[in-house]
Amino acid sequence: MIAARAAGATILTGVGLTVIYTALISSADAITKMFAASYAAPQLFALSGGIVALLAVLFNRAGPTPRGVATTCPRAMALRSGATVLGAAAFFYAFRLLPFAEVFLFIAMIPLITALLSGPVLGEMVRPQAWGAVMLGIVGLLCLAPGGFQSLGLGHAVALAAVLLGTVSMMASRYIGVRDGNLLAQVFWPNLALGAVSACALPFFWAPMGLVDLGWATLYAGLLFGARWVLVAAFKALPAYVITPLMNLQFLWMVIIGAAVFGEVPGPALYLGAALVITAGAWLIYDQAFPGGQSRKLIPAE
Repeated sequence: MIAARAAGATILTGVGLTVIYTALISSADAITKMFAASYAAPQLFALSGGIVALLAVLFNRAGPTPRGVATTCPRAMALRSGATVLGAAAFFYAFRLLPFAEVFLFIAMIPLITALLSGPVLGEMVRPQAWGAVMLGIVGLLCLAPGGFQSLGLGHAVALAAVLLGTVSMMASRYIGVRDGNLLAQVFWPNLALGAVSACALPFFWAPMGLVDLGWATLYAGLLFGARWVLVAAFKALPAYVITPLMNLQFLWMVIIGAAVFGEVPGPALYLGAALVITAGAWLIYDQAFPGGQSRKLIPAE
């Protein structure tokens, strides 16, 4: 009984953290889209990456048991950091080229791809339903091209690249999370890499920035720090194939923000595509809740 209650509390904690994450990351994405209209990616990420990395160090030192930012999985952390840098740049330009809510269909593919990769990468059992969910998600993406593939543009290709890179980052995060309890290290190193790489590119892209935009960039860093820390904690509480489908709540936030801030009203095709992708994610959740007596197993920590 005690074990069952503890498991239930862990599930509720993971779900709650994921809901908070979707609100924080959607707000950060909105600021990204605002910046993408006037600035290049390095100008936002040089500042935000440095701020988030600094916040990670400060929070680490302020904790009851400071652990520093060392990691026991340096190669996986390097992979996560590299994927974060490239994925952040790809998403930045995807937001510039596509309507805000439309990017969601690509973001929502991350849990579906993650569900398939959780087998070979994380040692978690992948049931056949995962393949069906991915196929349904692909049909949802095709709703963006009712006129055929010729209606797809550069923005869609950039968004797809961002999704693949984001999936690599998340899988690396889960791999590290079950082996290394230092959550802030996962926040520090990817953002340090993002800030450092962007700072090197900044002289080629710099544009004058007013105090208001500087304030938005600082707020973006705070939202991003909160979102990434919460997400790492969520992955620590629950497996990737449970947490990531819940991220589809982000579509609701993106539709509301897109309409309120950017005046974008999604068409019927986007809602249909989102419904299919969300259904695919819900399918995975149902399969996890009622797996027919089978449970996924993680690779033992090294």
